[in-house]
Amino acid sequence: MTLQGPGVEKYANIFSKVKVGSFTCSNRVKYAACSVSNFNTRDGHITDREYARMEVISRTGAGMITNQGAYPDPEGAGKAYFRQLSIADDKYIAGFRKTAELIHAAGAIAIQQVLHAGRYGGIDLDHCVQPSDVPQTLRHFRPPRQMDLDEIRRCIRDHCEAGRRSIEAGFDGVEITAFMGYLLANFLSGFTNRRTDEYGGSLENRGRFMVELLQGMRDVLGKDKLLIIRLNGEELMDDHGGNSRADCIEFMKMAEQAGADSISIVVGWHESTRGALGRDVHTDQWLPLAQAASKAVKIPVAFGPRFCDAVKAEEALARGDFGMWEVCRPFLADPELLHKVAEDRVPEIRPCVGGLLCLSRMFRNLPYVCAVNPRLGHEVEPEYELRPARVKKKVLVIGGGPGGLECAFIAAQRGHSVTLCEKSDRLGGQLIPASREIGGGHIFLDLVRYYETQMKRYNVDVRLNTEMTPQLCSKIAPDVSVVATGSDIDGVSLPGMSLNNVVIAHEVLEEGSPCGDRVVVLGGERIGLVAAEYLATRGKDVTLVEVGKRLGEDVLATFKWRHAAWVKELKIKTLTNTRAKEIKPEGVLIADNDGHEVLLSADTVILAIPRKSRQQLINDLEFVSDELYAIGDAIKPRSMHNAIRDGYLIGIRI
Repeated sequence: MTLQGPGVEKYANIFSKVKVGSFTCSNRVKYAACSVSNFNTRDGHITDREYARMEVISRTGAGMITNQGAYPDPEGAGKAYFRQLSIADDKYIAGFRKTAELIHAAGAIAIQQVLHAGRYGGIDLDHCVQPSDVPQTLRHFRPPRQMDLDEIRRCIRDHCEAGRRSIEAGFDGVEITAFMGYLLANFLSGFTNRRTDEYGGSLENRGRFMVELLQGMRDVLGKDKLLIIRLNGEELMDDHGGNSRADCIEFMKMAEQAGADSISIVVGWHESTRGALGRDVHTDQWLPLAQAASKAVKIPVAFGPRFCDAVKAEEALARGDFGMWEVCRPFLADPELLHKVAEDRVPEIRPCVGGLLCLSRMFRNLPYVCAVNPRLGHEVEPEYELRPARVKKKVLVIGGGPGGLECAFIAAQRGHSVTLCEKSDRLGGQLIPASREIGGGHIFLDLVRYYETQMKRYNVDVRLNTEMTPQLCSKIAPDVSVVATGSDIDGVSLPGMSLNNVVIAHEVLEEGSPCGDRVVVLGGERIGLVAAEYLATRGKDVTLVEVGKRLGEDVLATFKWRHAAWVKELKIKTLTNTRAKEIKPEGVLIADNDGHEVLLSADTVILAIPRKSRQQLINDLEFVSDELYAIGDAIKPRSMHNAIRDGYLIGIRI
């Protein structure tokens, strides 16, 4: 696929060719295998749902595309996810052939990843395999069993057979996974490799399994096919005795000597206590890893962890920081990303918000989805296709939060005439207070800017400072009205709500309402956590009160730990199983589950509960509009991705 447009020259390094092994890649973008979709069958066969996803991926314009990891062993010890692909038998070859054909039809180099999960595998078994019998630190993984020498040799043969099947299926090469705590990483790391034989001890011995596997795979592939290996640039396992950055570089050198054509850099293990891929990681935090690797080896280094910015990628490629820009979740969020770069439409790229909803779902053995791209995972379903409207209608969207914005531009893109009314002076709704999250919350403002570009591109009539009434709706006279009015924090039932020391969490986060030095936040869900953390970074003494057993009940599992760490780092006091009984001028009267009452001293009390849907317009407009819909928090207070999905589904239905 040849991409065209003014951006091709502007971003000349991204669109330049690069030699990898015996192949020449048409541009410097590599589509990463990007997790396991869980779209396939339990026995590892590829489904139509997966082919439909791969068809979208093939059209991204990436010069090299890596298919998701398949486990290589018939026993299934390498299987990490319920619906992970298998390449452990010749019967799977035909299914992979269709995937290779899709990639080649778009003119890209096709790579098949082989993924043996090792410590994180054996999902259908009662054990996992790894080099040493090191207990799990995460309870949901299987008990470990140490591999003997025969099992090591058989595992290498399994990988090589998987490589043979990949080439027979039509792929141009194979990518081996030696990162994230999977099997090869287990051998490389001193944390999980405590062997005393030739496969343990020194760096050379710990790298022996990797070297023998690469050498065996090279024999199978021959000189003309590509052999790529994904390696940790940083394990983030220091507190467990894992490898240092310098150790990681040495393994890259060993991989190059063993015949690898390229190295793909990844960061972290599943057990790491520091984040590697969420929005709390700034865009170029891991770039020094790529720079160090590029100096250490002569083969191309592919890099991309949290490196989502095309402008920065162009600059890094120009400096020689890495050889290929490896794109993963940004392509899930916006499969048109590279096309928009080529057309010099970078502000129109839909950003990955880094909440890791995709991983949260995958770790629960569900098909992954994307917070900002509702079509991901539903590419095979005609009901999710965006088609021109057969009957053009006048559409009124009430509310400029994420659900309303998504609905408005999707409906307009289909050809409807759309008016969006927002009662405040800016678009974004609850994305605005969410942007105050101390670790990367600014990404939500990028999402708002993306929607603003779509409003202009598709000529949506945006009316700010416009509160909807039945009279105004009658004047606009829409064919369709969509209520996207969101939710409020409603604490009217709490005595003392009218006191001057009471502030709503949204007001603190949106307007920066003044607070005293001692603050009590009522409500430990996400909005309460964000408010507490935001105020604590500004020197406030904060206490967080939650009626439930734990904090962050509405926070994604992949981000809960981050809030827990921030609460600890910022010395925020927390009280769970505790309810507020009354707000007083001097603080808050609270009671625990046993009825013991205490007065918490506070200059300011922040209300972060309960969230209540704004639903009045659903009743008021029932006999004003021909069609009436409600979406997002107007139905029930939920997360951003629910609102965006609601907006998309109504937008394509109208």
